[in-house]
Amino acid sequence: MNFKRTEALKQVKTADQWDIAIIGGGATGLGIAVDAASRGYKTLLIEKYDFAKGTSSKSTKLVHGGVRYLANGDVKLVYSALKERGLLFKNAPHVSFVQSFVIPSYSFFGKMKFLIGLKMYDWMAGSLRIGKSSLLNKREVIEKLPKIKTKGLIGGIQYFDGQFDDARLAINLAQTAAEHGATVLNYTDVTAITKDDAGKVNGLVFTDQQTQEVYTIKSKAVINATGIFVDDILKLDTATHKNLVRPSQGAHIVVDKKFLGNIDALMIPETSDGRVLFGVPWHDKVLLGTTDTPLNEHQIEPRPLEEEITFILNTANAYLEHAPTRQDVLSIFAGLRPLAAPTNSDSNSTKEISRDHKLIKSPSNLVTITGGKWTTYRKMGEETVDFAIATTGLENKACKTLHLPIHGSTTNKQSGHWQVYGSDMDAITKLMTDTPTLAEKIHEKYDFRMAEVVWACEHEMVVKLEDFLARRIRFLLLDAQASLEAAPKVAKLMAEQLNKNEDWVIQELEDYHSLVKKYTL
Repeated sequence: MNFKRTEALKQVKTADQWDIAIIGGGATGLGIAVDAASRGYKTLLIEKYDFAKGTSSKSTKLVHGGVRYLANGDVKLVYSALKERGLLFKNAPHVSFVQSFVIPSYSFFGKMKFLIGLKMYDWMAGSLRIGKSSLLNKREVIEKLPKIKTKGLIGGIQYFDGQFDDARLAINLAQTAAEHGATVLNYTDVTAITKDDAGKVNGLVFTDQQTQEVYTIKSKAVINATGIFVDDILKLDTATHKNLVRPSQGAHIVVDKKFLGNIDALMIPETSDGRVLFGVPWHDKVLLGTTDTPLNEHQIEPRPLEEEITFILNTANAYLEHAPTRQDVLSIFAGLRPLAAPTNSDSNSTKEISRDHKLIKSPSNLVTITGGKWTTYRKMGEETVDFAIATTGLENKACKTLHLPIHGSTTNKQSGHWQVYGSDMDAITKLMTDTPTLAEKIHEKYDFRMAEVVWACEHEMVVKLEDFLARRIRFLLLDAQASLEAAPKVAKLMAEQLNKNEDWVIQELEDYHSLVKKYTL
Protein backbone atom coordinates (compact mmCIF):
# COMPACT_ATOMS: atom_id res chain seq x y z
CA MET A 1 0.00 0.00 0.00
CA ASN A 2 1.30 3.44 -0.97
CA PHE A 3 -0.67 5.81 1.22
CA LYS A 4 1.18 9.11 0.94
CA ARG A 5 -0.14 12.52 -0.12
CA THR A 6 2.87 13.22 -2.34
CA GLU A 7 2.30 10.03 -4.33
CA ALA A 8 -1.43 10.65 -4.55
CA LEU A 9 -0.85 14.13 -6.00
CA LYS A 10 1.54 12.66 -8.58
CA GLN A 11 -1.23 10.24 -9.61
CA VAL A 12 -3.61 13.18 -10.06
CA LYS A 13 -1.12 14.97 -12.30
CA THR A 14 -0.58 11.94 -14.55
CA ALA A 15 -4.19 10.73 -14.86
CA ASP A 16 -6.07 11.62 -18.06
CA GLN A 17 -9.53 10.77 -16.77
CA TRP A 18 -11.16 9.14 -13.75
CA ASP A 19 -14.15 6.85 -13.79
CA ILE A 20 -15.47 8.12 -10.45
CA ALA A 21 -14.50 11.23 -8.48
CA ILE A 22 -15.89 11.44 -4.94
CA ILE A 23 -16.17 14.66 -2.96
CA GLY A 24 -16.13 13.97 0.78
CA GLY A 25 -13.96 11.79 2.99
CA GLY A 26 -16.35 10.84 5.77
CA ALA A 27 -18.08 7.50 6.28
CA THR A 28 -20.16 7.80 3.11
CA GLY A 29 -17.46 8.99 0.73
CA LEU A 30 -14.91 6.47 2.00
CA GLY A 31 -17.44 3.65 1.68
CA ILE A 32 -18.07 4.69 -1.93
CA ALA A 33 -14.33 4.83 -2.63
CA VAL A 34 -13.78 1.29 -1.31
CA ASP A 35 -16.71 -0.01 -3.36
CA ALA A 36 -15.70 1.75 -6.58
CA ALA A 37 -11.99 0.89 -6.35
CA SER A 38 -12.62 -2.76 -5.46
CA ARG A 39 -14.85 -3.09 -8.55
CA GLY A 40 -11.96 -1.88 -10.66
CA TYR A 41 -13.03 1.69 -11.41
CA LYS A 42 -10.34 4.38 -11.59
CA THR A 43 -11.31 6.21 -8.44
CA LEU A 44 -10.39 9.56 -6.87
CA LEU A 45 -11.55 10.78 -3.46
CA ILE A 46 -10.92 14.31 -2.26
CA GLU A 47 -11.65 15.63 1.23
CA LYS A 48 -11.52 19.32 2.23
CA TYR A 49 -10.22 18.62 5.73
CA ASP A 50 -8.92 15.38 7.24
CA PHE A 51 -10.71 12.05 6.78
CA ALA A 52 -13.74 11.92 9.11
CA LYS A 53 -12.93 15.40 10.47
CA GLY A 54 -16.64 16.23 10.70
CA THR A 55 -19.59 14.14 11.81
CA SER A 56 -17.92 10.81 11.02
CA SER A 57 -15.46 11.06 13.94
CA LYS A 58 -18.04 12.38 16.40
CA SER A 59 -20.61 9.61 16.54
CA THR A 60 -21.75 7.73 19.64
CA LYS A 61 -19.37 4.94 18.51
CA LEU A 62 -22.19 2.42 18.01
CA VAL A 63 -22.63 -0.08 15.20
CA HIS A 64 -26.32 -0.72 15.53
CA GLY A 65 -29.57 -1.42 13.78
CA GLY A 66 -31.23 1.41 15.68
CA VAL A 67 -33.58 0.28 18.40
CA ARG A 68 -35.45 3.58 18.31
CA TYR A 69 -36.02 3.32 14.55
CA LEU A 70 -37.74 0.00 15.17
CA ALA A 71 -39.98 1.75 17.70
CA ASN A 72 -40.79 4.31 14.97
CA GLY A 73 -41.80 1.53 12.60
CA ASP A 74 -38.84 1.91 10.22
CA VAL A 75 -38.41 -1.84 9.85
CA LYS A 76 -36.63 -1.68 6.48
CA LEU A 77 -33.84 0.55 7.82
CA VAL A 78 -33.36 -1.57 10.94
CA TYR A 79 -33.28 -4.83 8.99
CA SER A 80 -30.66 -3.45 6.58
CA ALA A 81 -28.56 -1.97 9.40
CA LEU A 82 -28.56 -5.22 11.40
CA LYS A 83 -27.25 -7.06 8.36
CA GLU A 84 -24.54 -4.43 7.84
CA ARG A 85 -23.63 -4.59 11.54
CA GLY A 86 -22.92 -8.29 11.15
CA LEU A 87 -20.85 -7.73 8.00
CA LEU A 88 -18.77 -5.04 9.69
CA PHE A 89 -17.91 -7.42 12.52
CA LYS A 90 -16.67 -9.91 9.93
CA ASN A 91 -14.85 -7.44 7.66
CA ALA A 92 -13.27 -5.18 10.31
CA PRO A 93 -13.10 -7.16 13.59
CA HIS A 94 -10.12 -5.12 14.82
CA VAL A 95 -12.15 -1.89 15.17
CA SER A 96 -15.60 -3.31 16.00
CA PHE A 97 -16.91 -5.61 18.70
CA VAL A 98 -20.03 -6.76 20.52
CA GLN A 99 -21.18 -4.57 23.41
CA SER A 100 -23.64 -5.54 26.14
CA PHE A 101 -26.31 -2.92 26.94
CA VAL A 102 -28.59 -2.77 29.96
CA ILE A 103 -31.90 -0.89 30.06
CA PRO A 104 -32.87 -0.33 33.71
CA SER A 105 -36.60 -0.56 34.30
CA TYR A 106 -38.73 1.20 36.87
CA SER A 107 -42.10 -0.11 35.67
CA PHE A 108 -43.36 -3.55 34.69
CA PHE A 109 -45.09 -2.24 31.57
CA GLY A 110 -41.95 -0.48 30.35
CA LYS A 111 -39.84 -3.57 30.94
CA MET A 112 -42.15 -5.84 28.93
CA LYS A 113 -42.57 -3.28 26.13
CA PHE A 114 -38.84 -3.03 25.56
CA LEU A 115 -38.28 -6.77 25.89
CA ILE A 116 -40.80 -7.47 23.11
CA GLY A 117 -39.14 -4.87 20.89
CA LEU A 118 -35.67 -6.22 21.54
CA LYS A 119 -36.74 -9.81 20.89
CA MET A 120 -37.92 -8.61 17.48
CA TYR A 121 -34.57 -6.80 17.09
CA ASP A 122 -32.74 -10.09 17.73
CA TRP A 123 -34.99 -12.00 15.34
CA MET A 124 -34.48 -9.48 12.52
CA ALA A 125 -30.71 -9.96 12.70
CA GLY A 126 -31.19 -13.59 11.65
CA SER A 127 -27.96 -15.53 11.25
CA LEU A 128 -25.99 -12.34 12.01
CA ARG A 129 -27.46 -12.06 15.50
CA ILE A 130 -24.75 -11.25 18.04
CA GLY A 131 -26.51 -11.97 21.33
CA LYS A 132 -29.80 -12.84 22.95
CA SER A 133 -31.92 -10.26 24.78
CA SER A 134 -33.03 -11.31 28.24
CA LEU A 135 -34.85 -10.08 31.35
CA LEU A 136 -32.75 -9.16 34.37
CA ASN A 137 -33.92 -8.99 37.95
CA LYS A 138 -32.97 -6.08 40.19
CA ARG A 139 -29.90 -7.81 41.59
CA GLU A 140 -28.59 -8.65 38.12
CA VAL A 141 -29.04 -5.05 36.92
CA ILE A 142 -27.07 -3.77 39.91
CA GLU A 143 -24.31 -6.33 39.24
CA LYS A 144 -23.97 -5.10 35.67
CA LEU A 145 -24.49 -1.39 36.42
CA PRO A 146 -23.20 -0.95 39.97
CA LYS A 147 -23.64 2.83 39.81
CA ILE A 148 -27.33 2.70 38.82
CA LYS A 149 -29.91 4.30 41.12
CA THR A 150 -31.82 1.56 42.89
CA LYS A 151 -34.85 3.48 44.20
CA GLY A 152 -37.89 2.13 42.32
CA LEU A 153 -35.73 -0.21 40.22
CA ILE A 154 -37.55 -3.48 39.48
CA GLY A 155 -35.14 -5.04 37.01
CA GLY A 156 -34.13 -4.47 33.43
CA ILE A 157 -33.23 -5.92 30.06
CA GLN A 158 -29.88 -6.90 28.63
CA TYR A 159 -29.37 -6.78 24.88
CA PHE A 160 -26.40 -6.76 22.55
CA ASP A 161 -25.31 -4.34 19.88
CA GLY A 162 -22.05 -3.19 18.36
CA GLN A 163 -19.39 -0.65 19.17
CA PHE A 164 -16.52 0.65 17.06
CA ASP A 165 -13.93 3.38 16.70
CA ASP A 166 -15.30 5.65 13.98
CA ALA A 167 -12.20 7.65 13.01
CA ARG A 168 -10.02 4.53 13.03
CA LEU A 169 -12.44 2.74 10.72
CA ALA A 170 -12.39 5.82 8.48
CA ILE A 171 -8.61 5.79 8.04
CA ASN A 172 -8.71 2.03 7.45
CA LEU A 173 -11.33 2.52 4.72
CA ALA A 174 -9.11 5.14 3.07
CA GLN A 175 -6.21 2.68 3.21
CA THR A 176 -8.40 -0.12 1.83
CA ALA A 177 -9.48 2.06 -1.10
CA ALA A 178 -5.82 2.86 -1.81
CA GLU A 179 -4.90 -0.82 -1.67
CA HIS A 180 -7.46 -1.42 -4.42
CA GLY A 181 -6.01 1.33 -6.60
CA ALA A 182 -7.93 4.43 -5.52
CA THR A 183 -6.22 7.79 -5.16
CA VAL A 184 -7.25 9.33 -1.84
CA LEU A 185 -6.44 12.86 -0.69
CA ASN A 186 -7.17 14.96 2.39
CA TYR A 187 -6.89 18.76 2.65
CA THR A 188 -8.09 19.35 -0.91
CA ASP A 189 -10.90 21.84 -1.50
CA VAL A 190 -13.29 21.56 -4.46
CA THR A 191 -13.83 25.03 -5.93
CA ALA A 192 -15.70 24.27 -9.18
CA ILE A 193 -17.57 21.53 -11.03
CA THR A 194 -16.86 21.41 -14.75
CA LYS A 195 -19.38 20.51 -17.48
CA ASP A 196 -19.35 19.64 -21.16
CA ASP A 197 -21.21 21.48 -23.94
CA ALA A 198 -24.40 19.55 -23.12
CA GLY A 199 -24.28 20.77 -19.50
CA LYS A 200 -23.29 17.39 -18.07
CA VAL A 201 -20.70 17.12 -15.30
CA ASN A 202 -17.33 15.99 -16.62
CA GLY A 203 -14.91 16.83 -13.83
CA LEU A 204 -13.98 19.30 -11.12
CA VAL A 205 -11.40 21.77 -9.91
CA PHE A 206 -9.76 21.55 -6.51
CA THR A 207 -7.01 23.29 -4.56
CA ASP A 208 -4.37 21.51 -2.51
CA GLN A 209 -4.63 23.42 0.74
CA GLN A 210 -1.04 22.62 1.66
CA THR A 211 0.54 24.20 -1.44
CA GLN A 212 -2.38 26.21 -2.91
CA GLU A 213 -1.75 24.45 -6.23
CA VAL A 214 -4.89 24.16 -8.36
CA TYR A 215 -5.83 20.92 -10.12
CA THR A 216 -8.43 20.34 -12.83
CA ILE A 217 -9.47 16.73 -13.35
CA LYS A 218 -11.80 14.93 -15.74
CA SER A 219 -14.17 12.24 -14.49
CA LYS A 220 -17.01 10.25 -16.02
CA ALA A 221 -18.96 10.43 -12.76
CA VAL A 222 -18.82 12.93 -9.90
CA ILE A 223 -20.37 12.05 -6.52
CA ASN A 224 -21.26 14.55 -3.81
CA ALA A 225 -20.90 12.74 -0.47
CA THR A 226 -20.26 15.70 1.81
CA GLY A 227 -22.80 15.08 4.58
CA ILE A 228 -24.10 18.30 6.11
CA PHE A 229 -22.18 20.21 3.40
CA VAL A 230 -24.08 18.70 0.42
CA ASP A 231 -25.75 22.03 -0.33
CA ASP A 232 -22.38 23.78 -0.73
CA ILE A 233 -21.46 21.38 -3.54
CA LEU A 234 -24.93 21.50 -5.09
CA LYS A 235 -24.56 25.29 -5.31
CA LEU A 236 -21.37 24.81 -7.33
CA ASP A 237 -23.50 22.75 -9.72
CA THR A 238 -26.54 25.09 -9.71
CA ALA A 239 -26.10 28.59 -8.32
CA THR A 240 -29.84 28.93 -7.56
CA HIS A 241 -30.01 25.67 -5.59
CA LYS A 242 -32.16 25.87 -2.44
CA ASN A 243 -30.88 24.08 0.64
CA LEU A 244 -31.91 20.46 1.13
CA VAL A 245 -30.60 20.10 4.65
CA ARG A 246 -30.50 21.80 8.00
CA PRO A 247 -28.10 20.53 10.68
CA SER A 248 -29.10 18.96 13.97
CA GLN A 249 -26.44 18.66 16.65
CA GLY A 250 -25.71 15.62 18.75
CA ALA A 251 -23.50 16.36 21.75
CA HIS A 252 -21.47 13.99 23.93
CA ILE A 253 -19.41 14.25 27.09
CA VAL A 254 -16.60 11.95 28.20
CA VAL A 255 -15.95 11.06 31.84
CA ASP A 256 -13.96 8.54 33.87
CA LYS A 257 -15.18 4.93 33.71
CA LYS A 258 -15.76 4.92 37.49
CA PHE A 259 -19.08 6.70 36.95
CA LEU A 260 -20.67 3.73 35.19
CA GLY A 261 -19.11 0.59 36.53
CA ASN A 262 -18.32 -2.66 34.76
CA ILE A 263 -18.12 -3.52 31.06
CA ASP A 264 -21.83 -3.09 30.33
CA ALA A 265 -23.29 0.01 28.69
CA LEU A 266 -26.33 1.92 29.93
CA MET A 267 -29.22 2.65 27.58
CA ILE A 268 -32.01 5.04 28.56
CA PRO A 269 -34.66 4.64 25.83
CA GLU A 270 -36.90 7.61 26.60
CA THR A 271 -35.37 10.89 27.78
CA SER A 272 -37.17 14.20 28.20
CA ASP A 273 -36.20 15.36 24.69
CA GLY A 274 -37.28 12.09 23.06
CA ARG A 275 -33.77 10.90 22.33
CA VAL A 276 -32.11 7.72 23.51
CA LEU A 277 -29.29 8.44 25.97
CA PHE A 278 -26.31 6.09 26.12
CA GLY A 279 -23.58 5.64 28.69
CA VAL A 280 -21.01 3.60 26.80
CA PRO A 281 -17.57 2.33 27.88
CA TRP A 282 -15.09 3.47 25.22
CA HIS A 283 -11.28 3.36 25.31
CA ASP A 284 -11.28 3.04 29.11
CA LYS A 285 -13.59 6.06 29.54
CA VAL A 286 -17.36 6.48 29.45
CA LEU A 287 -19.15 8.32 26.65
CA LEU A 288 -22.47 9.97 27.58
CA GLY A 289 -24.82 11.22 24.88
CA THR A 290 -26.49 12.17 22.65
CA THR A 291 -28.73 15.22 22.16
CA ASP A 292 -30.85 16.44 19.25
CA THR A 293 -30.66 20.22 18.76
CA PRO A 294 -31.67 21.82 15.44
CA LEU A 295 -29.26 24.54 14.32
CA ASN A 296 -29.44 27.21 11.64
CA GLU A 297 -25.81 27.01 10.55
CA HIS A 298 -23.35 24.21 9.93
CA GLN A 299 -19.66 24.28 10.75
CA ILE A 300 -16.82 21.81 10.72
CA GLU A 301 -16.07 22.14 14.46
CA PRO A 302 -19.34 22.61 16.36
CA ARG A 303 -19.20 22.94 20.13
CA PRO A 304 -21.82 21.42 22.45
CA LEU A 305 -24.25 24.05 23.72
CA GLU A 306 -24.51 24.75 27.44
CA GLU A 307 -28.07 23.42 27.49
CA GLU A 308 -26.90 20.15 25.88
CA ILE A 309 -24.20 19.62 28.48
CA THR A 310 -26.68 20.39 31.25
CA PHE A 311 -29.23 17.99 29.73
CA ILE A 312 -26.75 15.11 29.55
CA LEU A 313 -25.47 15.66 33.08
CA ASN A 314 -28.99 16.03 34.48
CA THR A 315 -30.19 12.87 32.72
CA ALA A 316 -27.16 10.95 33.99
CA ASN A 317 -27.87 12.26 37.48
CA ALA A 318 -31.43 10.93 37.29
CA TYR A 319 -30.14 7.38 36.74
CA LEU A 320 -26.69 7.18 38.34
CA GLU A 321 -25.56 7.35 41.95
CA HIS A 322 -22.70 9.85 42.38
CA ALA A 323 -23.20 11.02 38.79
CA PRO A 324 -20.50 13.13 37.12
CA THR A 325 -20.53 16.90 37.46
CA ARG A 326 -19.00 19.54 35.20
CA GLN A 327 -15.71 19.20 37.07
CA ASP A 328 -15.51 15.54 36.07
CA VAL A 329 -15.85 16.12 32.31
CA LEU A 330 -12.66 15.19 30.43
CA SER A 331 -13.84 16.15 26.96
CA ILE A 332 -16.94 17.36 25.12
CA PHE A 333 -17.70 17.03 21.44
CA ALA A 334 -20.55 17.46 18.99
CA GLY A 335 -21.44 16.06 15.59
CA LEU A 336 -23.96 17.37 13.08
CA ARG A 337 -26.44 15.31 11.08
CA PRO A 338 -28.73 16.51 8.31
CA LEU A 339 -32.40 17.26 8.83
CA ALA A 340 -34.78 18.26 6.06
CA ALA A 341 -34.51 22.01 5.51
CA PRO A 342 -37.56 23.78 6.96
CA THR A 343 -40.22 25.27 4.72
CA ASN A 344 -41.30 28.90 5.05
CA SER A 345 -44.44 27.80 6.87
CA ASP A 346 -42.53 25.63 9.34
CA SER A 347 -39.26 27.33 10.15
CA ASN A 348 -38.66 25.20 13.25
CA SER A 349 -39.20 21.84 11.58
CA THR A 350 -36.99 19.08 12.93
CA LYS A 351 -38.22 16.43 10.52
CA GLU A 352 -35.32 14.16 9.75
CA ILE A 353 -34.29 13.56 6.14
CA SER A 354 -33.88 9.93 7.20
CA ARG A 355 -31.22 7.84 8.80
CA ASP A 356 -31.80 5.85 5.66
CA HIS A 357 -29.98 7.40 2.73
CA LYS A 358 -31.33 9.14 -0.33
CA LEU A 359 -29.74 9.33 -3.78
CA ILE A 360 -30.33 12.33 -6.02
CA LYS A 361 -29.42 12.91 -9.69
CA SER A 362 -29.06 16.53 -10.75
CA PRO A 363 -29.91 17.55 -14.36
CA SER A 364 -26.14 17.77 -14.87
CA ASN A 365 -25.76 14.10 -13.77
CA LEU A 366 -24.06 15.10 -10.53
CA VAL A 367 -24.83 12.30 -8.06
CA THR A 368 -25.60 13.35 -4.47
CA ILE A 369 -26.14 11.10 -1.47
CA THR A 370 -27.70 12.42 1.75
CA GLY A 371 -28.68 10.85 5.06
CA GLY A 372 -27.49 7.45 6.17
CA LYS A 373 -25.50 6.33 9.21
CA TRP A 374 -22.11 4.82 9.93
CA THR A 375 -23.46 1.30 10.32
CA THR A 376 -24.71 1.20 6.72
CA TYR A 377 -21.65 2.81 5.10
CA ARG A 378 -20.94 -0.31 2.99
CA LYS A 379 -24.49 -0.59 1.66
CA MET A 380 -24.55 3.13 0.91
CA GLY A 381 -21.32 2.75 -1.06
CA GLU A 382 -22.73 -0.13 -3.07
CA GLU A 383 -25.99 1.65 -3.91
CA THR A 384 -24.26 4.93 -4.76
CA VAL A 385 -21.88 3.28 -7.22
CA ASP A 386 -24.79 1.37 -8.78
CA PHE A 387 -26.66 4.68 -9.09
CA ALA A 388 -23.63 6.36 -10.68
CA ILE A 389 -23.35 3.52 -13.20
CA ALA A 390 -27.00 3.96 -14.17
CA THR A 391 -26.66 7.76 -14.30
CA THR A 392 -23.47 8.10 -16.32
CA GLY A 393 -23.31 4.91 -18.37
CA LEU A 394 -20.15 3.53 -16.76
CA GLU A 395 -19.36 -0.09 -17.60
CA ASN A 396 -21.33 -2.23 -15.16
CA LYS A 397 -19.11 -4.11 -12.70
CA ALA A 398 -20.35 -6.16 -9.75
CA CYS A 399 -19.98 -5.04 -6.13
CA LYS A 400 -17.16 -6.80 -4.24
CA THR A 401 -17.47 -5.40 -0.71
CA LEU A 402 -19.87 -7.87 0.91
CA HIS A 403 -17.01 -9.96 2.27
CA LEU A 404 -14.07 -7.62 1.64
CA PRO A 405 -11.62 -7.40 4.57
CA ILE A 406 -10.88 -3.84 5.65
CA HIS A 407 -7.24 -2.79 6.10
CA GLY A 408 -5.94 -4.08 9.43
CA SER A 409 -8.52 -6.85 9.62
CA THR A 410 -7.52 -9.59 12.04
CA THR A 411 -9.17 -11.64 14.75
CA ASN A 412 -6.05 -11.42 16.93
CA LYS A 413 -6.78 -9.39 20.05
CA GLN A 414 -4.55 -6.72 21.58
CA SER A 415 -4.88 -5.04 24.95
CA GLY A 416 -6.05 -1.46 25.34
CA HIS A 417 -6.09 0.94 22.43
CA TRP A 418 -3.59 -1.22 20.51
CA GLN A 419 -6.54 -3.30 19.34
CA VAL A 420 -7.52 -0.70 16.70
CA TYR A 421 -4.27 -1.18 14.75
CA GLY A 422 -5.15 -4.77 13.90
CA SER A 423 -2.59 -6.40 11.63
CA ASP A 424 -0.47 -3.21 11.61
CA MET A 425 0.42 -3.81 15.25
CA ASP A 426 3.44 -5.99 14.43
CA ALA A 427 5.06 -3.20 12.42
CA ILE A 428 4.46 -0.65 15.20
CA THR A 429 5.94 -3.05 17.74
CA LYS A 430 9.00 -3.39 15.51
CA LEU A 431 9.41 0.40 15.46
CA MET A 432 9.58 0.40 19.26
CA THR A 433 11.97 -2.56 19.34
CA ASP A 434 14.34 -1.11 16.72
CA THR A 435 14.29 2.40 18.18
CA PRO A 436 13.70 2.24 21.96
CA THR A 437 13.05 6.00 22.24
CA LEU A 438 9.90 5.44 20.19
CA ALA A 439 8.54 3.26 23.00
CA GLU A 440 8.30 6.34 25.23
CA LYS A 441 4.81 7.46 26.20
CA ILE A 442 3.55 10.74 24.78
CA HIS A 443 1.83 11.40 28.13
CA GLU A 444 2.60 9.75 31.45
CA LYS A 445 -1.06 8.91 32.21
CA TYR A 446 -1.83 7.20 28.90
CA ASP A 447 -0.38 4.32 26.92
CA PHE A 448 0.04 6.18 23.62
CA ARG A 449 3.63 5.84 22.35
CA MET A 450 5.93 7.91 20.15
CA ALA A 451 6.05 5.06 17.63
CA GLU A 452 2.43 5.77 16.84
CA VAL A 453 3.38 9.28 15.71
CA VAL A 454 5.95 7.87 13.30
CA TRP A 455 3.50 5.27 12.03
CA ALA A 456 0.80 7.86 11.41
CA CYS A 457 3.21 10.11 9.51
CA GLU A 458 4.42 7.23 7.36
CA HIS A 459 1.22 5.27 6.77
CA GLU A 460 -1.88 7.24 7.83
CA MET A 461 -1.57 10.53 5.92
CA VAL A 462 -1.50 12.92 8.88
CA VAL A 463 -1.01 16.52 7.82
CA LYS A 464 -1.79 18.48 10.97
CA LEU A 465 -1.12 17.88 14.66
CA GLU A 466 -4.87 17.51 15.31
CA ASP A 467 -5.13 14.71 12.72
CA PHE A 468 -3.00 12.57 14.99
CA LEU A 469 -4.23 13.65 18.42
CA ALA A 470 -7.93 13.82 17.55
CA ARG A 471 -8.48 11.04 15.02
CA ARG A 472 -5.53 8.65 14.72
CA ILE A 473 -5.29 8.04 18.49
CA ARG A 474 -8.52 9.75 19.78
CA PHE A 475 -6.65 11.53 22.58
CA LEU A 476 -8.54 14.83 22.14
CA LEU A 477 -11.90 13.11 22.64
CA LEU A 478 -10.71 11.08 25.63
CA ASP A 479 -8.95 13.77 27.66
CA ALA A 480 -8.68 17.13 25.95
CA GLN A 481 -6.40 18.78 28.51
CA ALA A 482 -3.99 15.85 28.67
CA SER A 483 -3.78 15.82 24.87
CA LEU A 484 -2.79 19.49 24.97
CA GLU A 485 -0.02 18.67 27.45
CA ALA A 486 1.29 16.03 25.03
CA ALA A 487 1.03 18.28 21.97
CA PRO A 488 4.54 19.88 22.03
CA LYS A 489 6.28 16.51 22.18
CA VAL A 490 4.11 15.12 19.38
CA ALA A 491 4.47 18.22 17.19
CA LYS A 492 8.26 18.11 17.41
CA LEU A 493 8.41 14.49 16.25
CA MET A 494 5.81 15.11 13.52
CA ALA A 495 7.91 18.01 12.22
CA GLU A 496 10.93 15.71 11.95
CA GLN A 497 8.92 13.05 10.14
CA LEU A 498 7.17 15.46 7.76
CA ASN A 499 10.22 17.68 7.13
CA LYS A 500 8.64 20.76 8.69
CA ASN A 501 10.42 23.67 10.39
CA GLU A 502 10.02 25.33 13.77
CA ASP A 503 7.50 27.81 12.38
CA TRP A 504 5.25 24.88 11.49
CA VAL A 505 5.51 23.55 15.06
CA ILE A 506 4.60 26.94 16.53
CA GLN A 507 1.61 27.35 14.20
CA GLU A 508 0.35 23.82 14.82
CA LEU A 509 0.52 24.26 18.57
CA GLU A 510 -1.39 27.54 18.31
CA ASP A 511 -4.05 25.89 16.14
CA TYR A 512 -4.36 22.93 18.48
CA HIS A 513 -4.64 25.11 21.56
CA SER A 514 -7.56 26.92 19.90
CA LEU A 515 -9.18 23.61 18.99
CA VAL A 516 -8.93 22.20 22.51
CA LYS A 517 -11.03 25.12 23.79
CA LYS A 518 -13.98 23.67 21.85
CA TYR A 519 -13.55 20.34 23.65
CA THR A 520 -13.29 21.62 27.22
CA LEU A 521 -15.70 23.27 29.65
